[in-house]
Amino acid sequence: MPGALSRRLEFDAIGAPWQIDTAEPIAPAVETAIRARIEIFDRTYSRFRDDSLVNRIASTAGRHAFPADAGELFALYRSLYEATDGAMSPLVGAALESLGYDRAYSLQPSAVRAPVPAWNDSFAWDGEHLDTVRPVTIDVGAAGKGYLVDIVAGELRSAGINDFVVDASGDLVHAGAGSLRVGLEHPLDTTRAIGIVTVSDGALCASASNRRAWGDGQHHVIDALTGLPTRSVIATWAIAPTALLADGLATALFFASPDRLAGIAPFSFVRMYSNGRVETSPGFDGELFL
Repeated sequence: MPGALSRRLEFDAIGAPWQIDTAEPIAPAVETAIRARIEIFDRTYSRFRDDSLVNRIASTAGRHAFPADAGELFALYRSLYEATDGAMSPLVGAALESLGYDRAYSLQPSAVRAPVPAWNDSFAWDGEHLDTVRPVTIDVGAAGKGYLVDIVAGELRSAGINDFVVDASGDLVHAGAGSLRVGLEHPLDTTRAIGIVTVSDGALCASASNRRAWGDGQHHVIDALTGLPTRSVIATWAIAPTALLADGLATALFFASPDRLAGIAPFSFVRMYSNGRVETSPGFDGELFL
């Protein structure tokens, strides 16, 4: 942590602990604005709230209005959907619920597996509205937390705060002078790190199959082509200009080669396989211990 960022705001949001480090205390009005924007996000995208927009979409077809900044999220999803040949999709919500990752957190897989519908057969996005031809269960967890990290960073910048770190439990953005060295948690032993990466005025996001895992090998990284959890890759880290990009690319690395993703945004990465093999991008700014 850069020494100048000596003030810390900590809170829980969207089921995870957050911390924001700044040089000066965050003013109460700015904190209120941050919490209000997080509430808008949660009320829009949470599968775990009865009053959320995505739960209305899950029961009612038609035209649905999203917050004005949602276009960037859906545009990235479309690019990653195409780059992974449909394996990464925001339509995996019903598949997750059938595997037990549902509103009640039952963690009990259903005997009937829910198929993941194809994008073009399910909805159309015009930049402001989602038009659905049938009820669909949307889950933006593969890129949504990074998207929210960027939103919180935007609130800080709007308040004139330009040096900060926003860390949402593994998805973080660093802004301003200096740099940040971050340990890469070993997915099979959380007391160890497989390496360290340096982040400077950019974002780092991680995804791993040991997080949000339950039962007999079930976890939250779902291959939309099969409706089942992925098996080959067990952890990824992506460094990109924004947390939205880093989060989405970290998930896409479970399904596609870095070459397939290179045209979406400049990024570097670390990827770990179930056999212990680790690969990094040529531009990786860090070191590995394995």
